[in-house]
Amino acid sequence: MKYESQKVAKPYFIFALILFAGQVLFGLIMGMQYIDGDTLFPYIPFNVARMVHTNLLIVWLLFGFMGAAYYLIPEESETELFCPKLAIVMFWVFAAAGVATILGYLLVPYAELARLTGNVIWPTMGREFLEQPTITKLGIVVVALAFIFNIGMTVLKGRKTVINLILITGLIGLAVFFLFSFYNPINLALDKFFWWWVVHLWVEGVWELILGAILAFVLVKITGVDREYIEKWLYLIIALTLISGLVGMGHHYYWIGTPKYWLWLGSFFSALEPIPFFMMMLYAFSVVKKRRINPNNKIATTWALGTATMAFLGAGVWGFIHTLAPVNYYTHGTQITAAHGHLAFFGAYAMIVMTIISYAMPILRGREEGNPPEAQKVERIAFWLMCISMIGITLALTAAGVWQVSLQRLPETGATGFIDTQTQINPVYWIRLLLGLLFTAGLAAYLASFFISGRTESRSA
Repeated sequence: MKYESQKVAKPYFIFALILFAGQVLFGLIMGMQYIDGDTLFPYIPFNVARMVHTNLLIVWLLFGFMGAAYYLIPEESETELFCPKLAIVMFWVFAAAGVATILGYLLVPYAELARLTGNVIWPTMGREFLEQPTITKLGIVVVALAFIFNIGMTVLKGRKTVINLILITGLIGLAVFFLFSFYNPINLALDKFFWWWVVHLWVEGVWELILGAILAFVLVKITGVDREYIEKWLYLIIALTLISGLVGMGHHYYWIGTPKYWLWLGSFFSALEPIPFFMMMLYAFSVVKKRRINPNNKIATTWALGTATMAFLGAGVWGFIHTLAPVNYYTHGTQITAAHGHLAFFGAYAMIVMTIISYAMPILRGREEGNPPEAQKVERIAFWLMCISMIGITLALTAAGVWQVSLQRLPETGATGFIDTQTQINPVYWIRLLLGLLFTAGLAAYLASFFISGRTESRSA
């Protein structure tokens, strides 16, 4: 570790993984509730389990992104973090707000939670992914501003690189677009129009800048390839990401009362979105092929290549499967959407956080050459368990979605009611649940790998 202030990343990484485990737990609960709707009712009804599952996803990824920034910005800028104490204070503020909000979801009826938190004064609650009370949203804004100020001042006083400039651009965009969560118009079409300015412009816009910057940083460290080569690839990928992602937001506008030109704009530009992900995969493998060093932390290379591949499959291929308007007309809101969402979030964002943790956490714990071979072996098992099970979950949900479209949506056969459809699809949900248990085993192995001690080999050239 080059800079003492990089240590502030450690609690962010640890807490991110704790929340990740919680997200997976509630995913299993939901998986069981798809099969038996009375599971844990009335203590954890499905709507609450889903809200906790998706909110934990967002919060743990934000903790992971913040930890990544606090680790790589000092190293990229070649200077200590502007104010490490501010980073620690904001960690506790964010953690406390997150835990309090999740407990609120679990212990208080949502309508009562809205009343207790003064939602009537500034109504922002009740929308998917943005269920947080207004007071929590304000806390997130405070944390985000303090975070951006901290890393921004660090970049200003230190070296400016393509990686840290793209990262901070993505993080500023994340904060700016979150402000649309405070805009909650009465008109439903208008509400959904701007709701996507948070949800889509995060996951198919500025988050991809964060993904690209973190991946580039790790590749620089584990390959020794010239920074200029990696930066050229990064510029090209980010440019295509922004062009296709920003206008590609139109594929969410097909059926919410917007003008018909969104059918064409959304279809065309969202069809381009797989291209930057394909290029990211090519670039990752190209950089690793050109590597000049062979570090002992080999598992970090596995995670980096896996991230690029799984992001292309989830965000690229499965996104394209149902993005065109004539297809989306039948698939919108089916399990095909869930299939794309699971693989895209895991491949693009969960895996990049695990990539930087796999690279940085051993260094933060005094293992400069990476975890010992015994630990990396367990971590490699965890990698394959999670990737294979997530692909299996995606295929199961895709099959369920096609089945659902056939039963519910097609003019010739789509007369089956929702409940009857879900009953017929039930066998696929059992497969999804079993694969979820396999994924949980992979996550447990990943967490366990950090506690395995052993002899660390010296680096070889």
